[in-house]
Amino acid sequence: MCRMSQPPPHRSSAPGPSRPDASMSLLTHVMDHSLDEGYAEASARRAAEGTTGLPRTLKAKLGLAAGLVLAAMVVTLGAAQARISAPVIAKEREELISRVDAATAKADGLEKDIEGLRAEVAGRQREALKQHGGDQGELVALLSGATEVHGPGLKLTVDDAKGAVDQSGGGPRESSGFSDTGRVRDRDMQRIVNGLWQAGAEAVSINGQRLTSLSAIRAAGDAILVDNRPLVPPYEVLAVGDKNRLSTDFQDSVDGQYLHVLQENYGIRFSVSKEDDVRLPAASSLIVRTAEPKKGAS
Repeated sequence: MCRMSQPPPHRSSAPGPSRPDASMSLLTHVMDHSLDEGYAEASARRAAEGTTGLPRTLKAKLGLAAGLVLAAMVVTLGAAQARISAPVIAKEREELISRVDAATAKADGLEKDIEGLRAEVAGRQREALKQHGGDQGELVALLSGATEVHGPGLKLTVDDAKGAVDQSGGGPRESSGFSDTGRVRDRDMQRIVNGLWQAGAEAVSINGQRLTSLSAIRAAGDAILVDNRPLVPPYEVLAVGDKNRLSTDFQDSVDGQYLHVLQENYGIRFSVSKEDDVRLPAASSLIVRTAEPKKGAS
């Protein structure tokens, strides 16, 4: 019996070595395909359209960063220049201060010289009035303000209204063009002084400044000037004369009534008191209008 030969059984080739990370297939897939497919597609599309480059937001951030760097450089450069120029500016400032101080000291010295010359001239004028007044020398010196004077008289204190509040309505001062603020004005002081002279005052002073027949009472803004010297309220007016008659005649006069109107309408404060002895200084400056040579002088 013959046997039919059988082909040898087929054997598959031996399998190759397995991957060490075969058990981590998910992680392997993520690592191998880390680039998102949609992002890759978008990048490919931009590359095809020729618009490859940085995203707009990144470009904006880079531009902002560049601007900040530039600003920092400018500030740093400015600070460096300031440090360099600071000593020069300080030196110029010191020189300017020195010049101002020197000019101020010079002006103060000139002012002192002027005051000294004024005092010398006033003294010589007073002596001349005493010597050449004849039998009436003392009276001339008194009336001209060349000498100090004291005796019974009147003390009148005038002050601004409390708070100097604006007042509305008409009044004796409305036509002058000044706003009625409750402050004592130069024209008010003029009327007070003229009223005292008319009531019989022999000598008058305001805040220690002796008045003469040539004294001027003016205004500079809200300030009152007597012979170009400013006064500060309250104003103390002293008058030498018969205290009883002086007080009565002044308060009954038109100017005395004017002072009462100022008190009622504008709140200006004043008080009048009789004094047994008031002292008035000599006038600080006298003006001689005319002069005659002494008889017998060559």
